Amino acid sequence: MSFIKYKFTTILPKAKIGKRTKIANYCEVNGKIGDDCCIQAFVFIPEGVFIGNKVFIGPGTVFTNDLHPPSKGKDWYNTYVEDGAVIGANCTILPGVVIGKNAIVGAGSVVIKDVEDNTTVVGNPAKKIK
Repeated sequence: MSFIKYKFTTILPKAKIGKRTKIANYCEVNGKIGDDCCIQAFVFIPEGVFIGNKVFIGPGTVFTNDLHPPSKGKDWYNTYVEDGAVIGANCTILPGVVIGKNAIVGAGSVVIKDVEDNTTVVGNPAKKIK
């Protein structure tokens, strides 16, 4: 079998999940997740997404890795979520961005560029408010 299903969540072979990380139902994970993270329901984490430690990802959040789909891997970019970041519900994170340490992404935001450390962004496209 090429994948594991756990509580209606699919963990694909390239995924790495840290210690004490909790992943809710109906997620798909093929990226790398650090320790002590909380991944809420209906989150999509494809290959090329790297999530640090103590990160919270709200329900319905989607990470993308393909800038011009379907590129079959030609236009894939890595995405990084640094330690302590919080991502609200129903966010879309485009490929190739870095969400900084302790950054906050408001619910429903579309992140199209890097988010600095200790910054709060909201909206579509996500813009700095603090």
